[in-house]
Amino acid sequence: MTSQSSDLPLGFARHDHTACVAEAVDAAEDRCAREGLRFTPQRRKVLEILLQEHRALGAYAILDKLREAGFGSQPPVAYRALEFLVDNDLAHKIERLNAFVACAHPGENHAPAFMICRLCETVAEAQSGPAKGALGDVARATGFQIERTVVEAEGICPACVEKA
Repeated sequence: MTSQSSDLPLGFARHDHTACVAEAVDAAEDRCAREGLRFTPQRRKVLEILLQEHRALGAYAILDKLREAGFGSQPPVAYRALEFLVDNDLAHKIERLNAFVACAHPGENHAPAFMICRLCETVAEAQSGPAKGALGDVARATGFQIERTVVEAEGICPACVEKA
């Protein structure tokens, strides 16, 4: 998503959110077409729901929004769409919240780190380097090969700091 107006991670940066959503959905459609992935109406709608706010949403909140949009009310509808989005790096699961957020860097090979505002629950995604730093040093020293990390930090976002 390129509509970011500063060096802040998307989610904390002020930006044209309508363009942000449209660009992300268009990019997902293009990528799925290129890679032969089925971007069904349900999957598209779940991605749009995740993109509406830069907050993590639980599966049942997503299911409620799907129901309101006429996509049914069975939990497998939401879970299958979320599984597709996560498996194809279009969304991430925020383990701490047992919720999901749209990927800010879809199509890029990256190790995301999430900053979660404990006041407004905004989630911003930044790049992380699991093979660097103390964890990478310990892994190399023991011969462990890091394949995946989940970095989640809780704190207060810039907007909430300004309000205080």
